[in-house]
Amino acid sequence: MASLNIALCNNSSSPIVFAYITGRAIDRDNAVFLLQSDGKTAYYPKSPSSNGSKLAADCAIRLGGPGASRTVTIPHLAGARIWFSLDQPLTFLLNPGPGLVEPSATNPSDPNIHLAWGFCEFTWNDAQMFANISSVDFVSLPIALELESTAGTVQRIGGLYPNALARVCEALREQSRREGNPRWSSLIFRANGRDVRALSPNNGHVMNPKLFAGFYDPYVSRVWEHYRNKDLAVDTQAVWGIVSGRVVNDQLRIAGQSFDRPSTKDIFSCSDGPFGGPLHGVRAALVPRIAAAFNRSTLMNNDGLEPSRKGTRSYYSGGITNHYARIVHENETDGRGYAFPYDDVNPTGGVDRSGSVSDGSPRLLTVTVRGSGSGKLAAIPGKL
Repeated sequence: MASLNIALCNNSSSPIVFAYITGRAIDRDNAVFLLQSDGKTAYYPKSPSSNGSKLAADCAIRLGGPGASRTVTIPHLAGARIWFSLDQPLTFLLNPGPGLVEPSATNPSDPNIHLAWGFCEFTWNDAQMFANISSVDFVSLPIALELESTAGTVQRIGGLYPNALARVCEALREQSRREGNPRWSSLIFRANGRDVRALSPNNGHVMNPKLFAGFYDPYVSRVWEHYRNKDLAVDTQAVWGIVSGRVVNDQLRIAGQSFDRPSTKDIFSCSDGPFGGPLHGVRAALVPRIAAAFNRSTLMNNDGLEPSRKGTRSYYSGGITNHYARIVHENETDGRGYAFPYDDVNPTGGVDRSGSVSDGSPRLLTVTVRGSGSGKLAAIPGKL
């Protein structure tokens, strides 16, 4: 059976880091998979008789102190994650099915809610290894990726700076002070007197549906008014080429597709309201580009074309924008890493913001967790 090595590295100051690898085993009919603590033995859990059952195997891969690393081996996996937690192990549970109950940042009763943890995502199949770092759900532990191919080429994603959590939380507090509204600082989850994570506004809405109610409404109204009398062009970057349309009867109509006014929840989620599925044909190309434009607030600053050819310099301008995404990118070593679901949208030839690596012939994936865990601000050259 095919296998691939993954190097797991602790570049944090934590005396011990626990790692976990979960996913669906492609060569075993997508069975639920966890890697056991020895870093080589697969665990395929059986369906338990009740919800919240414990795992029948030890799946905590111990990395040791700063500078420690371990190389583990995986089979083909889809929808996989590599999890890290500092100082204490995570709790994974099973429901009948089996269904794996993963750590949750939005469930107050989750046994991991007060712990510092994070993850990256990957799929490895016959075609390629594809991996990415993500702050779509929250910011906590900085994670970096390096993918080496059998030909010797290397791709790197630096991820968040080691002290990014402290800086992100301070920037969110500052944004709330500017607005005179606690919504952005309310995204910060604290436990035991320290900042543990900063939730995305989408997850913040899960915790408190009123938190961002109406936030985007004035911007949406301006966009709707702007495109009543002029066309919005969207480069589908696919077979449909550039298509255009305008607001008619209070709907944005482009290429035979109609979009109602999105709510703030719709914009932050990228998957509700007019951005919901099923997505087929040209709509599958339009939704990511329009949703990304709202999150980046480029629809009034784009020369009438999305994705904006002005690139990253036009992103997140004005007061009504996804400030969480702006702040996340300001605290990444290379400005790359998903901060909302369609952060991989960029103009043709533009800068990739998504933070992914991929190769059809991978030799080694190296995943590094960093961070001091002190919660103290430290200087970053060229940053805030």
